[in-house]
Amino acid sequence: MLDLFTIFSKGGIVLWCFQSTSQIFTPSVNALIRSVILQERTGNDSFEHNALTLKYKLDNEFELVFVVAYQKILQLSYVDKLLNDIHLEFRDKYKTDLQEGLYFQGFEDFGSHFRTILNSAEQWGKYQSMIPKQMRTFEESSKSKKTVASMIERKNDEKENKKTGKNKKKGVAFVNGEGITNMKNAEPLKTETQQPSNIKLDEETLQQNRLRLAQRMAAAGKSPKPKTDKKSPKPTKEGKKPRVWDLGGNTKDLANLDYTKDKPTDGVPGQDEIQPDTRIIGSMAGGIRDLEVESDSENEVEYEEEGINSEPRKQNAVTGAKSKGVFSLFRGLVGSKNLTHEGMQPVLDKLKDHLIAKNVATDIAHKLCDSVAAKLEGKVLGTFDSVATTVRTTLTEALVQILSPKRRVDILRDAMEAKKQGRPYVMTFCGVNGVGKSTNLAKICFWLIENNLRVLIAACDTFRAGAVEQLRTHTRHLNALHPSDKHGGQQMVQLYEKGYGKDAAGIAMEAINFARDLKIDVVLVDTAGRMQDNEPLMRALAKLIKVNQPDLVLFVGEALVGNEAVDQLVKFNQAIADYSSSFNPQLIDGIVLTKFDTIDDKVGAAISMTYITGQPIVFVGTGQTYTDLKSLNAKAVVHALMK
Repeated sequence: MLDLFTIFSKGGIVLWCFQSTSQIFTPSVNALIRSVILQERTGNDSFEHNALTLKYKLDNEFELVFVVAYQKILQLSYVDKLLNDIHLEFRDKYKTDLQEGLYFQGFEDFGSHFRTILNSAEQWGKYQSMIPKQMRTFEESSKSKKTVASMIERKNDEKENKKTGKNKKKGVAFVNGEGITNMKNAEPLKTETQQPSNIKLDEETLQQNRLRLAQRMAAAGKSPKPKTDKKSPKPTKEGKKPRVWDLGGNTKDLANLDYTKDKPTDGVPGQDEIQPDTRIIGSMAGGIRDLEVESDSENEVEYEEEGINSEPRKQNAVTGAKSKGVFSLFRGLVGSKNLTHEGMQPVLDKLKDHLIAKNVATDIAHKLCDSVAAKLEGKVLGTFDSVATTVRTTLTEALVQILSPKRRVDILRDAMEAKKQGRPYVMTFCGVNGVGKSTNLAKICFWLIENNLRVLIAACDTFRAGAVEQLRTHTRHLNALHPSDKHGGQQMVQLYEKGYGKDAAGIAMEAINFARDLKIDVVLVDTAGRMQDNEPLMRALAKLIKVNQPDLVLFVGEALVGNEAVDQLVKFNQAIADYSSSFNPQLIDGIVLTKFDTIDDKVGAAISMTYITGQPIVFVGTGQTYTDLKSLNAKAVVHALMK
């Protein structure tokens, strides 16, 4: 039933291996190491690659990895038990050799022990299949894990309960048809002692309300009537005069309705009237500058060893130095000990709630903390190390590793390579409505023309009213910043548009061919905003990507979102894969994170988006001008996230 069972060290030395078939499993195991272990995604104990399911267990004390592989279509109930039993048996049998690091002594005699344990695990699995399944308890369900108890503000509970109680009482008052003031103190009426005071209060409020109502009626009776009598006949007479019922329109309105290119209207400045901000010219030459996140080291959260009373310390430096210098020394003299999941659980709970408060998606926060627990469980703790410090440091390293791109996206280099091949470099922007796709497209366009690359903007948003006009305005302003006379008579930015209601994939194809004919360097394809559940629009996006095969597909997402970021990215990727007819569809290649200047230190959306897709954050939008475009700095973001 099993295809592979292997034991290897984290340094890459294979200690023992069992293989039941002649199939080559090296690519699957390498994919597990590359995509899960090295990317700090060990919160899940299983990984699927091609037709195989791989389950693994980490031994952090001896730095070992136990991996079992079987066919994906099989459901083997004894695999987890087999992993645990093999793990314990291998540790106990070769404990001395593992402690001394003797990995080359030979572990061939472990085969007989493995077959014995495998047979007992298979018998256990058959026995368990005969027992009827029991319902899960609430503690075992995923719903119970989503509670965030420590995020509740205990001080304001009474005020919030009063507000919610009032709202509920008001709703009952409206349903029953009674006055709101009569139902304000509905709950205290259950006791006899509180009835007289409530009745007095009701009478007082009723009298006040009656007085206010009388004043409003008196004020309403004086002023509005004569005004309506005088002004009522005028609009009826004047409203009938300008009406024209035929479809030809009025000749007087032709001058106001003429929006042709040759005759710009009053109030809409032409290209000659634009006064560009010359201070920003040349400021974006070269690479994108790194993002800087302001933070104060004194505000970083410090956790106690037990992980229960972890609060930000706002004491002065003298008292903090005394407490750290003396008491932490004696607290650390515990001796070497192994980390257990129970010992780390209080600290992990606090860190999990801290991540969720920083806008990290709930599921992602759970997976990150589970990954840290799996990485540290069984590890020997140093003499002067605390549990809280070790867990926090490990989580910080994991977050930096997640945000660090697996591959470098160098757009300038790739654009120059495409130029040598005689074709334009194509970038497609997609995302939900209102996240800033067109605005950040204009920022990226400004950065490209600052580096002497000619750009063609393809207006493929044929759905939203004003989308083409918005891109035309950006094109006019960008050309004013970099006029053609300063670039050898070549226009640096051009707009390719076919109006509204057309096929977006066809417009993109025509724009790419147009850029190839005119030897334009880069094509930026702007698409319509669409919700991830809109099947027709998602099919159109998949068609655009399939037909045109852009070099880079960028998902534009807000930094304001939390759990919604996970849903958007997962469904966008899934829809592009499902609605594409190719065997190996092109998915999202990178992320543009917008509105980063509005979130302060709640930078968790960057973690959620990168963790879900595994793709890098290529650009970060930090403002409303063309120069407000940055590159993600992983350490700065993690520092702001953990403070």
